[in-house]
Amino acid sequence: MTKYTVIGAGAMGLRYGVLMQERTDNEVDFVDTWEPNVEKIKEQGGVFVSRDHEDKHLVPINIDYPEDYQGDPDVWIIFVKQMQLADMLKRCAHLFKDHQVVFTAMNGMGHIEKISKYFSDERIIGGTAMVATVLNGPGDVDFMGKPRTGVTHMVNKTEKNDERTLAIVKDFEEAGTGPVVTEKFMGTLMSKVVFNAVVNTLCTMFEIQMGQFIEYPGAKEMTWQLMNESFDACERAGIQLVETRAEEVESVDYVSRVANPFHYPSMYQDFSNGRPTEVDYINGYIAKLGREHDYTCRTHEFVTHEVHLAEAMRKYKKT
Repeated sequence: MTKYTVIGAGAMGLRYGVLMQERTDNEVDFVDTWEPNVEKIKEQGGVFVSRDHEDKHLVPINIDYPEDYQGDPDVWIIFVKQMQLADMLKRCAHLFKDHQVVFTAMNGMGHIEKISKYFSDERIIGGTAMVATVLNGPGDVDFMGKPRTGVTHMVNKTEKNDERTLAIVKDFEEAGTGPVVTEKFMGTLMSKVVFNAVVNTLCTMFEIQMGQFIEYPGAKEMTWQLMNESFDACERAGIQLVETRAEEVESVDYVSRVANPFHYPSMYQDFSNGRPTEVDYINGYIAKLGREHDYTCRTHEFVTHEVHLAEAMRKYKKT
């Protein structure tokens, strides 16, 4: 049996942790710093879980603040917003030990550098989570999509998937999170970033669902424009993505049109609730990567400013 502890009991952290708890023999704990969430879960004796807005039921879970947690997990699972990660890791630092491994599939880029300050390369497993989940409120999560759908790409930072990494992959298989092992670390992580740089950002700016975006006749042209800049920047940086340009464009179409047409991306969920978005870690990261390699991603630069403009204009919005 492996002991897992999830850092960040938000939408994705709860999904991965609850599935691991319910479908495997492994022990699972949760650590979070959002007080309304922690206190609500403690008050309820667990988290309310739905799937596609149906079958809402209470799942008992163990949750603590970092300062109160006494566990010693074998594996940490980290799902935290990029701008909150540094503080979260600092608050959890006293819990990190040399025998532990960490898996993370956070949105955007910038998290690996922060996690690497606490864990050596061979103990870091990065990945992408191609699945939709919504946190309705404190202690209330909704898993979108049918059971055992979605894909989790996983790869050791060393790009050598050792026995320990593969054992974790096996646990993820049992939990039904659809693990797929890859061999390219940055190429794997960036494959989700370039996807989100289209869907998350455009849906947020226009406050629409993914299916509404893809209905627009020019959606594919917009996707190609952003995707070409992303791939050009990655190629100049020596990053080979695990999918081709055409495959990424097709993925945007399929996920938006077929898999999750009624889904509001996580960036929109932050935006609509008055929270800062992760656009600097998605479109902004791609633009920064381009600049560092003498290439200007003009569309990503512009889109990043547009999202920040929309954030700034919220104060004028009529309620």
